[in-house]
Amino acid sequence: MIAAAGEDDSLGRDNDLLWHLPDDFKRFKRLTSGHKIIMGRKTFESFPKPLPNRLHIIITRDKNYKVSFPDCIVVHSLEEALDLVNEEKAYIIGGGEIYRLGEKYADGIELTRVHGTFNADTFFPPIYATVWELVAEEYHPKDENHEYDFTYRTYTRKNNEAINLGDSNN
Repeated sequence: MIAAAGEDDSLGRDNDLLWHLPDDFKRFKRLTSGHKIIMGRKTFESFPKPLPNRLHIIITRDKNYKVSFPDCIVVHSLEEALDLVNEEKAYIIGGGEIYRLGEKYADGIELTRVHGTFNADTFFPPIYATVWELVAEEYHPKDENHEYDFTYRTYTRKNNEAINLGDSNN
């Protein structure tokens, strides 16, 4: 999974990001280019056009939903999306519901922790220390191009057991 989330796990509001972090966009592009990206329909529709050099797997409950772009595939469940991945590296890129459903399948999290709290309607699931191990971290102070301090954090799953997130409020 790959995401940028505030200190309160906020992701976005009204299907839009809460911040503009150019260096985080560059990192997202570098990490996901050449790979399959899995997302919900609303996340896909928040893009002006499909992201280049990535196969988009779009999850929707709408059986009639169609996309006319060549690098986009529409599926109707996360499991159907994962069946298209095989053993390849892929990234779950959102939104909140897709992250919540996908966490039990993920073997890693690339999280940009934005140092602030935000008025959001979509949230990243909590990262439990019993499940995830922080293996790398890089701090980025705010500057003329970045309104907020943020830290890149890389997590790996501590074990291969999936967790039950049914009790999550996010």
